[in-house]
Amino acid sequence: MSDGSGAGGIPCLWMRGGTSKGAYFLADDLPNDSAERDDLLLRIMGSPDPTQIDGIGGADPLTSKVAVLSPGTEGADVDYLFLQVFVDRALVSDAQGCGNILAGVGPAAIERGLVTADDGETAIRIRMVNTGEIAVATVQTPGGRVRYDGEARIDGVPGGAAPIPLMFQGTEGSMCGALLPSGNVTDTINGVDCTLIDNGMPCVIVAAADLGLSGQEDRDTIEAMGDLKARIEHIRLQAGPMMNLGDVTEKSVPKMTLVSAPMKGGAISTRSLIPHRVHATIGVFAAITVATACTLAGSPAARIARMPRDGRFAVEHPTGAAEVLLELDEDGAVQRAGTLRTARKLFDGLVFPR
Repeated sequence: MSDGSGAGGIPCLWMRGGTSKGAYFLADDLPNDSAERDDLLLRIMGSPDPTQIDGIGGADPLTSKVAVLSPGTEGADVDYLFLQVFVDRALVSDAQGCGNILAGVGPAAIERGLVTADDGETAIRIRMVNTGEIAVATVQTPGGRVRYDGEARIDGVPGGAAPIPLMFQGTEGSMCGALLPSGNVTDTINGVDCTLIDNGMPCVIVAAADLGLSGQEDRDTIEAMGDLKARIEHIRLQAGPMMNLGDVTEKSVPKMTLVSAPMKGGAISTRSLIPHRVHATIGVFAAITVATACTLAGSPAARIARMPRDGRFAVEHPTGAAEVLLELDEDGAVQRAGTLRTARKLFDGLVFPR
């Protein structure tokens, strides 16, 4: 492992996973001490700096992400730790997982020799270290090698790629200890009805109309609304302790998600903050959590959602929609959740921290 002094590079896979991009490392190539590791990752990404000009980050939360891979434990084929490297702050957070970067974990594990591929396709059990849950990713591996090209398309990514189905089980209360950590479908914070929910991603779900929005505003419009963003952040800070997350001032969760009636034939429309920048799309686990909220009678989401008959929820976002599959039991509780993602290897080499 490099000592980070600049004398030697660190093995790194730079990959698109879903609608995000990130650096994929083997745990053995990074410092064992978390503080040293985080300092190194900040230097690799070029943070804190709003342009990340002196690192490989892309000046956006969607392109300043890290996956740390290690041999699987607890029956998994590979362990995956997700780290969000903040762009303009000297902060690296492990407070949540990332289902988009997860899409690249299976291919990366094969590329790095942690998993031996089968001929045809390879089902890989991935333990998400942030939450402890297991995801199963099915990777196309003709001839025992990862195939990246294909015809599968996801909104927010141009062109096609090989499909990577992801299935999850036991995501309820992944970080908050319960699907509804406050015990309520709806809580009122600062006069605004909210659903505090965690089905893989802690989210505060609010009807956009209750904040004076149509819900169809574009990303830049919401980014420019300073008073609105301050109001949303005030709600988030109060929601944190109610969700068993404590003081979330320096945390990237919960995510704030504004919902409105769908406009493109989906189940519901969203605008998400992660937590202070407006998301260009929506995260995988956030989409699953929003879809789950649609099934809860009386919630802001359920009041405006158009419920699908086949369990396939198209969760609309600024650049398209994320498809979520929910399998419900007889009582309407979510048993399993899944989604389709794609991934692509962008480069494989050495990265040199400043």
